[in-house]
Amino acid sequence: MATYDLEEQEQLEELKTWWQLHGAIVTAVIAALAIAMVSWQGWQWWQKSQTTQAAQLFGNLQQALVQQDIKRVRVMAGELIDKYSGTAYAGMAAMLSGKVLAESGDLKSAQAQFGWAAEKAKDAGLRDLARLRQAIVLVEDKQLDEALKLLAVSPAPTFVARYQEVRGDILVAKGKTADARQAYETALKALADAKKGDDQSSGPYREILQTKRDSVGALS
Repeated sequence: MATYDLEEQEQLEELKTWWQLHGAIVTAVIAALAIAMVSWQGWQWWQKSQTTQAAQLFGNLQQALVQQDIKRVRVMAGELIDKYSGTAYAGMAAMLSGKVLAESGDLKSAQAQFGWAAEKAKDAGLRDLARLRQAIVLVEDKQLDEALKLLAVSPAPTFVARYQEVRGDILVAKGKTADARQAYETALKALADAKKGDDQSSGPYREILQTKRDSVGALS
């Protein structure tokens, strides 16, 4: 049997006393950490599994798009949104579905798809693009005021020119030519800021904006 000197016995007694006071807490903390680690690993596995499945489904959607199978595109986009909304593929699927539906003339459904992407897509740039596409569909559906509300949201700098151009187009349709001209001016400035150091700043798109601005000026 092991023997201990007086100092060691005192240390053992102190350890026993400490354990009696704190052992339950220590055990609970260790158990909680173990559970948290297992839960985190499970979450990571689940996320990876969701992404993999969503990627496969999105690949099938792209094939249906190439085949111009609108029904399949719509069904698979719906499945991605319903089952895999936490992945980036859901937003991209909503965008593709919205495009196909708009081209087929189903403006209400297209608007719903773009609207979902504008609110729920994981990528901020994709949300900005979806909002723009939704506004354009609303314009086609003669809902001009609703489209203007969407375009009032400030997008990333990359999209400012297009947002302002579409705003200008809507304002022209509403007979507000002075406001439309200001929107086109803002679009031109945003384009110039985005293209600083790039010779393309005077390219075809800039010419289109200038033509729209000048035409509105002639109408004023």
